[in-house]
Amino acid sequence: MSSQNHSSNTKLSDKIKIALQYVMPKHAISRLVGKLAAAKMGWLTTKLIDVFIKAYHINMSEAKLKKASDFATFNDFFTRELEEGARTIDQDPTTLCYPVDGAISQQGDITEGKLIQAKGFDYSLTSLLGGDARTAAPFQKGKFSCIYLAPKDYHRIHMPMAATLREMIYIPGELFSVNPLTANNVPDLFARNERVVTIFDTEHGALAMVLVGATIVASIETTWAGTITPPAGKDIFRWQYPAKGVDAITFNKGDEMGRFKLGSTVVSTFAPNMVNFSDDAGPETVTRLGEHYATLVTEAETQAAK
Repeated sequence: MSSQNHSSNTKLSDKIKIALQYVMPKHAISRLVGKLAAAKMGWLTTKLIDVFIKAYHINMSEAKLKKASDFATFNDFFTRELEEGARTIDQDPTTLCYPVDGAISQQGDITEGKLIQAKGFDYSLTSLLGGDARTAAPFQKGKFSCIYLAPKDYHRIHMPMAATLREMIYIPGELFSVNPLTANNVPDLFARNERVVTIFDTEHGALAMVLVGATIVASIETTWAGTITPPAGKDIFRWQYPAKGVDAITFNKGDEMGRFKLGSTVVSTFAPNMVNFSDDAGPETVTRLGEHYATLVTEAETQAAK
């Protein structure tokens, strides 16, 4: 399906919403919202949080801090910690767990260097990971999964499996919304938005987790480097990390690795013959941090496939 077909099937009100995203000063608005979200405004902050909780039906019973007045800033609330036991991490070493609460947008095979964004839209793996074919090479003919985090969701990101950090890449870009409406109508959405690419080595192959920015996403952070954006620039930045030794950055399955201040999307890519996704998981499947996500391919299965 072409983008023209998409346009013809879109309601006028939705067309207006999409058109506005092309012309609005998305970066300026997002940075302003970020400053407000980080401000300590006393009773006004508490009121805003209360309104947000009610508007999005947020379950505060699972949060470590329960009341709006417990949070000094809106960001503190949005990146709220869950109370102990609110999520159970699947500890089976032969499986992956969901890295976030959210909903699957798309997942499947990386075919001819392309990932599916929506019906009729795909985008480039190489572009997603920063434009370097060498970075994308380990994931060609592998698999991918894209999970959307709605405003109501828990916004800390955790590791789906044990891994060692190899590289982090900051890629400047647009700040389109990443909600389903935009994903269905804006070409190359995840490869054009600002994003932070994190690449890991595992015992089973390479893993990339791409943290995609969006309109009014005030900040993307990682646990090892803090705030990556803002500030933002026009250049791609790369950080390399040692594979071994005291300076190596390693994670166990379920460890926190980053967070969004306001909602966005995580795109994960996997090496070929590394994972098989659950049969009952696909587009619109609700994900819950820690639950079974995929099964690691065994050596015997790999040999049988050859």
